[in-house]
Amino acid sequence: MFTRHRRLRRSSALRDLVRETELRTDDLIYPLFIKEGLSQKQEVSSMPGVFQLPLAEAIAEVEEASRLGIKAIMLFGIPEQKDAIGSQASAPDGIVQQALRSLKAACPEVLLIADTCLCEFTNHGHCGVLDGEEVDNDRSLERLVDVAVSQAKAGADIIAPSNAMDGYVAAIRQGLDQAGYTHIPIMSYAVKFASSFYGPFRDAGESAPAFGDRKTYQMDPANRLEALREAASDEREGADFLMVKPALPFLDVIREVRQQTALPLVAYHVSGEYAMIKAAAQAGWLDEAAVVKESLTSIKRAGADLIITYFAKQIAQEWQTKEDR
Repeated sequence: MFTRHRRLRRSSALRDLVRETELRTDDLIYPLFIKEGLSQKQEVSSMPGVFQLPLAEAIAEVEEASRLGIKAIMLFGIPEQKDAIGSQASAPDGIVQQALRSLKAACPEVLLIADTCLCEFTNHGHCGVLDGEEVDNDRSLERLVDVAVSQAKAGADIIAPSNAMDGYVAAIRQGLDQAGYTHIPIMSYAVKFASSFYGPFRDAGESAPAFGDRKTYQMDPANRLEALREAASDEREGADFLMVKPALPFLDVIREVRQQTALPLVAYHVSGEYAMIKAAAQAGWLDEAAVVKESLTSIKRAGADLIITYFAKQIAQEWQTKEDR
């Protein structure tokens, strides 16, 4: 006597009926790069289909994403002027602040998530304020609080600090509360590995370090228990969401963080993961749509509630096309 598991696989209707993990448009967060001073969008060479956008085109992109059912956008800004402390990251007329105000006016129903970091805004490309060639953790916290408050004032619905400084959640929570933004949640990049999968993002965000690397403040990819400690400390400090980044190389970490927390869990399907799929699909080595769906479903199956992915609009378009048939 043996068990006939195939009984439940005989037809697409049966497979749909017993499917355990469903990927929905509501699960997706769409990242956008908005660059100051552009007259027209520019494709990122290492990320086919991803663009640096001028503000006017960013509004049209968010409007289209909203029509497709995408409810949340993550914003990254690239300024014209950079300096040692990333002044434009907190400037009232900075590119992210301009984008937040314009997008909130044009698409009030869309949740705007502001990436809160300094690397795109500093002339050295590091995520904090330097002391010589070292990132000064506590001085960086002061700057990050200023950035977060300015983003909340400009209309951010969620603050997403990605800088990997110790104590950043507690500092930003206190700063937001003191400024009267007690209602603004924090989406913490709680588990952010010093990953080689970030390369294409640094093209898109023009944020590669001018020297050294980020291994003194981002996590060693070999460490699992450290990831759990980082997630637990961010939760204690007041995070409202926790994030694991990257996603596919760290499905085990997503699963363990899921078992540890009851907070909403976010996974970032990063630029290198996107670029690998695109490159293989363009070479004809795999079915892009099928691999994207399988990859994102595996992330959700591991325990993520939400997925930040550059494929968000493409997936939503494919699903809408199927519904319209």
